[in-house]
Amino acid sequence: MRPKSLLTVAVVLAFVAFLAWSTLSAQKAECEVCVEFKGGRNCATASHENEAEAARSAQTTACGPLAKGMNDAIACENRPPISRRCSTR
Repeated sequence: MRPKSLLTVAVVLAFVAFLAWSTLSAQKAECEVCVEFKGGRNCATASHENEAEAARSAQTTACGPLAKGMNDAIACENRPPISRRCSTR
């Protein structure tokens, strides 16, 4: 490989590594939330910079396969979860 190509590859790899590090270092809380909606049950895990946002994101993700349309999605997200387990890093 030419030196210019090696430099380009090195810069791209460094940028990807920086993006991965900055994304993962901001995730300080992780939650697993299980929901029941319209006879179905689903669990999901999400991480975020605080516990409240991690739980909300996990509940939104858990409701996705259970909800049919926007009204169901909103109704599912407004229900209390059947279980919620969070941890901080």
